[in-house]
Order: sequence, then structure tokens, then C-alpha cells
Amino acid sequence: MARFRLALVMILVILGSVSFSEAQLKMGFYDKTCPNAEKIVQDVVNQHINNAPSLAAGLIRMHFHDCFVRGCDGSILINATSSNQQVEKLAPPNLTVRGFDFIDKVKSALESKCPGIVSCADIITLATRDSIVAIGGPTWNVPTGRRDGRISNFAEARDNIPPPFGNFTTLITLFANQGLDVKDLVLLSGAHTIGVSHCSSFSNRLFNFTGVGDEDPSLDSEYAANLKSRRCLSLADNTTKVEMDPGSRNTFDLSYFKLVLKRRGLFESDAALTMNPAALAQVRRFAGGSEQDFFSEFSKAMEKMGRIGVKTGSAGEIRRTCAFVN
Repeated sequence: MARFRLALVMILVILGSVSFSEAQLKMGFYDKTCPNAEKIVQDVVNQHINNAPSLAAGLIRMHFHDCFVRGCDGSILINATSSNQQVEKLAPPNLTVRGFDFIDKVKSALESKCPGIVSCADIITLATRDSIVAIGGPTWNVPTGRRDGRISNFAEARDNIPPPFGNFTTLITLFANQGLDVKDLVLLSGAHTIGVSHCSSFSNRLFNFTGVGDEDPSLDSEYAANLKSRRCLSLADNTTKVEMDPGSRNTFDLSYFKLVLKRRGLFESDAALTMNPAALAQVRRFAGGSEQDFFSEFSKAMEKMGRIGVKTGSAGEIRRTCAFVN
């Protein structure tokens, strides 16, 4: 009986280790099932990026928002199929997310070569990396094997995606919920070195910070005056777009951190990085360091984020169309 029990335990351990190994992401996951999968993604990115360099900012934001809700499972891509269905992309943080049509283009290219093989979640992750590289930013390893989620929830997107008006406590709590730390918060905020924002995401800092028509004192007054007179003319403006890193919105560099130290980060969440000693130390380190060091550290943070809550093995599905569950 003792030998039988020992044998049973050994079998269970072996089975557990097999299922565990099968459930892991790995480099070259599609090498046998769709050998050119990663090249197809890269080719589509490179075909579009020269004419639309802002695509990189759109995709990295999509990737970030996707991973913070049920993990990196492509759930941000799901469309509502009825008037009362509240999906992630309808939540306030995602109303200005863009790049959905581009992901559909990549998916179509892959489906024509390898139908039903490559997940939409992996497409987001690979396309994000390739687009950042294409504009001169860092590269990072993207192990693949993610599967697509079947659930997309409005409330979860609203509650879990770090808001541009978040203070440090809010930000670090939401990051910690995903297994990310202060350093990750600072590094991933560094993605604000590219892209634009609508005035509505920060205009309260200019016109009505505490509800009495005042300006956010943590924002450089000269910068605020410039924004009010030339860009965001009123609190009601929700269409005008402003560069998050003025002068280099398509260049992945260190200037974001330098702007934060000058109190010229566009969002309250940018200013929040200076309100915590540990975060501020990281901001100063990157602002005064080399671009190579920042790229190296940023790459590690992106790899870490890309593993949040992934579905692998038999979990989830491989969507035939990214906007709809099978």
C-alpha cells in the first residue's frame, strides 16, 4: 500500500509538472504550427509604421490597458453584441484607445496563412514590441502562447486601469494588484515619451483642480499658461490633442523623465511620481542616466507586464476574429 501511494504521488507530480510546462509562455511558441507568425506581424507593422508612426503609442497603450484587465488576453478587443452589453472598450479609460483596425489587419494576414493558430492576445504583444522597435525604441523578448479570453467587462476596465488623474496611492495599488512595483510604475510611465492625450484627460489641472476654478500647483505655471492659451482653451474641450512629450512625440527617449522633474508631466499621474521618495529617485536616475540603461530596464518591465494573468494551455480560446468570441 505504501508503495502504491508513493507511485500515485509520483504520477501526480509528473502530471502536474507536464501541465505546468505546457501552460507556460515560451519563445518561438509558433515555430512548428505557424513558422512565419512573428515575421508576418513584423512585416505588417513595418508596412504601416512609416506613414503612421503614432501607431506605436496607440498599440503600447492598448497592450497596457488589456493586461490590466483579466491579464494579457485580448479582452480589450471584444465588441458588444447587444445594446446592453458593456465591454471593456466602452469603459471611459478605453474610449480613446486606438489601433483596433490595425490588429484586425494583422489577424487577417495570419489567418490567411495559419487559420486558428495565433491568438489576438499574442498579436497585441508582438505588434506593440515591433512598433516600438520600428520608431527607434527598445526591443524585448516576447514569449508567446497566450490564449484569448472570452469575457470583457466594462466595470473591470473602469476600476483596474490606472487613471491619468490618479495620485500615487491609487497608482501603486493598481500596479501592485497586477504584481508590479514602484520601479515598474516609473518605467512603464516612461511610455508617455510618445503619443498624445485629449485635453479632457488633464484639463481639470488647468481650470478647476479642486472645484473652485483653480490650477494644479504641482504643474509648472508657465507650461500651464501655454496650454490654456494655445491648446486647451476651456474645461469643455474634449477633442483637442496635446503631445505628452512636446517636440518628440514619436521619439522614444529620456525626455519624459526630464519633463516630470520640471513639473511638466501632462497628467496628475505623472506628477504623482515626484510625490513618493522611491519613485522620485527612479525618475531622477533615468532622467540623468543613459538611454541604453533606460531601454534595458524598460524592456524588463514590458516583459513582466506581458506575463500578467496570461491564459495558456487549454484556457481561453484562439479567436477567429479578434472582435468577437468564437
